[in-house]
Amino acid sequence: MANPKLKSVTKSSQNSNVIVRRKPAAAVKTAYSLAEREEIFRRFSIQRPEPRGELEHTNPFTLVVAVALSAQATDAGVNKATRALFKIADTPQKMLDLGEEKVREYIKTIGLYRNKAKNVIALSQMLVDEFGGKVPETREELVRLPGVGRKTANVVLSMAFGQATMAVDTHIFRIANRIRLAPGKTPDEVEDRLMKVVPKQYLYHAHHWLILHGRYTCKARRPECERCVIADICKSPEKSGDIPAPLVELPPQVIGEAVE
Repeated sequence: MANPKLKSVTKSSQNSNVIVRRKPAAAVKTAYSLAEREEIFRRFSIQRPEPRGELEHTNPFTLVVAVALSAQATDAGVNKATRALFKIADTPQKMLDLGEEKVREYIKTIGLYRNKAKNVIALSQMLVDEFGGKVPETREELVRLPGVGRKTANVVLSMAFGQATMAVDTHIFRIANRIRLAPGKTPDEVEDRLMKVVPKQYLYHAHHWLILHGRYTCKARRPECERCVIADICKSPEKSGDIPAPLVELPPQVIGEAVE
């Protein structure tokens, strides 16, 4: 039987330097150019040069507890409940000594307080048993703590340890989709896109700027476009005006007395 003919794999001399053209990476989904994004956050930085989270805390441990308690609750409501609690239990061991029943009494004005009290005791126990009573500084370790999800971990990494993260809460999720800055179907998707579209020089404060913008200006029920410093840049189909508010520095935040 004749040998079958094999296709030659020898490249001709004219094709010896084949150029493989790769498709360019897909652009991250956003309605804004880089210049527009830089201008948005430049204005936020002038309006609030040093934005802060509005949960009262005294150290990384009380911050972890406060953020965990804030799920489905307002910062103002959590602050009212934790002021007395943190005066007597500001370390994991002190919280364990207080016990679950007494923790419940302190936080009973917060939604889901029974389950949250259980988590506070459980995360305190884990911190004592596995971390020497100290709050870990990596997301992978933080999310192992009972009641601590990715959003809580990101807040702690940013506020306690100075890492640039994007803690996507209801305000940021709404803003990212409403103004089409980084639209996504899930908080994780929005987080990933925001980390890519926010200019690097503004990334550290970006999540606070977006939260505060959503809380006080671009509100859930009706965005107050007349008070918005980016109204002329905003591409939201819901906006009611194109004239930006005066770009001036706002008064210092008064932590603990926020109205939501």
